[in-house]
Amino acid sequence: MGLHNGEQEKTALPGSNAEHRFKSGEEEKTALPGSDGEHRLQERYNSRTRAQAFYNRQVLGYLNPAMQAFIARQEMMFVGTADKHGEADTSFRAGEAGFVRVLDENRLCYPEYRGNGVMASLGNISENPHIGLLFVDFTGAKIGLHVNGRASIVENEEFLRDPSTPEAIRADMSITNGRRPERWVLVSVVEAYIHCSKHIPLMQKITGEIPWGTDDVRAKGGDYFKAKDSPRPCGCEATHSC
Repeated sequence: MGLHNGEQEKTALPGSNAEHRFKSGEEEKTALPGSDGEHRLQERYNSRTRAQAFYNRQVLGYLNPAMQAFIARQEMMFVGTADKHGEADTSFRAGEAGFVRVLDENRLCYPEYRGNGVMASLGNISENPHIGLLFVDFTGAKIGLHVNGRASIVENEEFLRDPSTPEAIRADMSITNGRRPERWVLVSVVEAYIHCSKHIPLMQKITGEIPWGTDDVRAKGGDYFKAKDSPRPCGCEATHSC
């Protein structure tokens, strides 16, 4: 679900009801949450009434206090991005509880720790700021939260120079082990809404040591899917560039 009004994108103002207001020059328009495509399919499959009730009751243009508290308890999330051509990628981010920092009702940020160096999500964000975050509580409330918005990359130095940066973020950057953020992603919230609990499995958390920032191949999962020696479209070896 995203905010669209025809083919021209506008900036959504934070609001508390299901209708989001947009301005185009002197003309002000009202549009429902969601894409034109989902609205067409609601008509085709006769789900418009249910969808309208969901928009009215559950979709916000900001993070209310309950949403903020929920995010502060989470240790993981899923991140959806796409490049300028619309080619999509989904990734996973994790940290200690509260690793995603809510700055205010309209903004949150999350750290980018040392990874495999591919920069897939950040690369997409650098050319297409649209982002979708999904938080799921598998071990407690068995509920999820979608946060969609616009993302930008913020270097540690930028946060450190900004006097308004919360102390919690400054403390994160003072960590000296592998959990020190290399940089951050700042997300301006466009919409936030619940992911229902009925198909979320209840899981049990097992505490274990996390090798933050390691380059150890085995600790990262090794060649679990046997991709290293699998055929590639160009016919080249895995050690060579396609």
